[in-house]
Amino acid sequence: MAGSFNRVILVGNLVRDPEIRYVGSGAAVTKFTLAVNRRSKQQEETDFIDIVSWEKLAETCNTYLKKGMSCLVEGRLSIRSYEDKEGQKRKATEVVINTMQMLDRPPRREAFDEEQTPVGVGAAASTPRQIGDDLDQDEEIPF
Repeated sequence: MAGSFNRVILVGNLVRDPEIRYVGSGAAVTKFTLAVNRRSKQQEETDFIDIVSWEKLAETCNTYLKKGMSCLVEGRLSIRSYEDKEGQKRKATEVVINTMQMLDRPPRREAFDEEQTPVGVGAAASTPRQIGDDLDQDEEIPF
């Protein structure tokens, strides 16, 4: 008998900002939804997939991910059953992730205090660099 395998890798954009909660044990849980595009024969369709992260990764997702950002997540598919407020049995399908990679940079903070230097200000940013500035003109490019 072959073993089981449950692994999901997705790339998509956040539909809204992540929401963080803390369970009774104090562990952080962050939930967000990814919009993942897929092409069918004649049109592009979008799937909205619920994502769940736990503990340190949950705090990281909540801190750095924002609505509209693109990210890659890796985890496992989870289908759980529960009863809603009316007593109806429901199922929730979600991806419980163990890895997240931001594909966009987080939004820059526009406000800064007196002791901080904003990104792009200073000696390094004052002289524009051209591609190849760090290469000696006599060296060959290795590709």
